[in-house]
Amino acid sequence: MTSAPEGFAPFDEKMRRAGLPDVAIRAFRDAYGQLVSGATGLIDRTQIEAVDEVPSAEALGSEAAEAGARALGEAVVLKLNGGLGTSMGMTRAKSLLPVKDGLSFLDVTARQMQHLKATHGTDVPLILMNSFRTRDDSLAALARYGDLSCGLPADFLQHKVPRVLASDLTPARWPEDDAHEWCPPGHGDIYTALVTSGLLERLLEAGRRYAFVSNADNLGAVLDLPLLGWFAGSGAPFAMEVKQRGEADRKGGHLARRSDGGLTLREIAQCPDDELDEFQDIARYRFFNTNNLWVDLEALRRELESRDAVLGLPMIRNEKPIDPADASSPRVFQLETAMGAAISLFEGAQAIRVASDRFAPVKTTNDLLRIWSDAYELSADHRVVPSPGSAGDGLFVDLDGSHFKRVSDLEARLPHGAPSLRECRRLVVRGDVSFGRDIVVRGEAEIVAPEGEARMLQDGSSYGR
Repeated sequence: MTSAPEGFAPFDEKMRRAGLPDVAIRAFRDAYGQLVSGATGLIDRTQIEAVDEVPSAEALGSEAAEAGARALGEAVVLKLNGGLGTSMGMTRAKSLLPVKDGLSFLDVTARQMQHLKATHGTDVPLILMNSFRTRDDSLAALARYGDLSCGLPADFLQHKVPRVLASDLTPARWPEDDAHEWCPPGHGDIYTALVTSGLLERLLEAGRRYAFVSNADNLGAVLDLPLLGWFAGSGAPFAMEVKQRGEADRKGGHLARRSDGGLTLREIAQCPDDELDEFQDIARYRFFNTNNLWVDLEALRRELESRDAVLGLPMIRNEKPIDPADASSPRVFQLETAMGAAISLFEGAQAIRVASDRFAPVKTTNDLLRIWSDAYELSADHRVVPSPGSAGDGLFVDLDGSHFKRVSDLEARLPHGAPSLRECRRLVVRGDVSFGRDIVVRGEAEIVAPEGEARMLQDGSSYGR
């Protein structure tokens, strides 16, 4: 066990007072140690090379699917469900937001799991990684579908960590609202939380070796038999699903190769400011991390045992005001880790390129409008996939943030539902625009309201060229 870095004692005391487990404290100690040693978490062009090609999942055939069917009894689905959708003005679990045909993210996921069992006759547990604020509502929503966790815990909780005062690297204090003194540690916390919850051991005791991990807001992230069969047969300890980067993926974390030949992940928060244009060059860095991951839980246990239960993921330093509503409030660092960064820690970790229908996330109201529209549909196996003939994830939507940032803004301006975007490639909306009934957008369209005025698009009208 390494000694605590100088200045860590008050953080240790704060976390123990809050009841955080020892492993979580040691994981934060590792990140804080990186910070005080001068690490910025930045990865520059001298440390990585672009990845030219990775194997394609489209090449997996019937043998992989048959192997996946045989491995179902060893599989488990873990969904990251700690997000509140605050960037879209939400105050509860984003996974409860209706996204398609009146169904929420969790409804879609639950129906996927039911379909899997009905088709193959094998139980596969679904388990959520919740936060304290998403737990109760989410578990209540899933309870309607019976025991989806197959006798295992239905969820486990992510931790919280102290924010660090940027000026002197001490614990941030904000008596006006002490909740601002804490933050989530990023989804890399999943590995720590699996240990502290006891879930890792319980899964292995139940014979569940292969974990498919994805974000709850990725509607395309369904357990796929060929991918399961490929991973189980590969002997890899860890695998990341990547896809070809498109215009909408410019700011997403990309796959890269280290100087020693191993794979790594670089998030935009880890990119130096003078390389941001290069980071967003989708021709240079071609592959985007979907955050659909495959983890061999036996390999994970071995790796954790060799590292005193702390993986030591690269620290990501995010700087912001302690009170998000007050830009003049003291600056703090949030020390986070990304779960995909584990690709650089496991010897033999792999990446596999998947089709665009494996990645249908909803991060903004731009994404939500795309999914609400007829450019996407619900498949027979309960995936939300691009409609035939639509641009799918190539559909670019850019709504005016002054009028469409929150879900409530979007709902108010779509009183009759989403416009038809099945034949649309690019939609830009500027100003206070509301959509009437049966609006159709084709090709490329820019719809603008006069400055300072509201514009209602007439029923049945069409736009684009």
